[in-house]
Amino acid sequence: MTWTRGQSVPSANLLTIQNWEEWPTHQKAATVVQRDVDRLESWAERNLMKFNKGKCRVPHLGRNNPKHQYRSGVDLLGNSSAEKDLGVLVDNKLSISQQCALVAKKASGILGCTEKSVASSQGRLSSLSALPW
Repeated sequence: MTWTRGQSVPSANLLTIQNWEEWPTHQKAATVVQRDVDRLESWAERNLMKFNKGKCRVPHLGRNNPKHQYRSGVDLLGNSSAEKDLGVLVDNKLSISQQCALVAKKASGILGCTEKSVASSQGRLSSLSALPW
């Protein structure tokens, strides 16, 4: 889910908690998240947009999470062990180790392509220097 400034998109009340004494129980938190899902769906309908339930996933964050099942209308929303948000892959333990592995793999591939192109260009340069003129 994406939260933005202003009143056009439902706000995430859990993001405004200042101290641990205010932190809600699991059931209250699940109620707040379900209400936000319902608000997002009605916001999409009011703005003549389709709420894509197939792409809506719920990551269950933290330890001892009861993994509440959220609904969009009569359909259950899917669970997710990791989600990519703002270009960063975060798992349900709030770890970015999967992100680091993906970035390292991508960087290794780019480095391999660079090495191959440098090696092939050096081969072309040496063959050009063998020409008689």
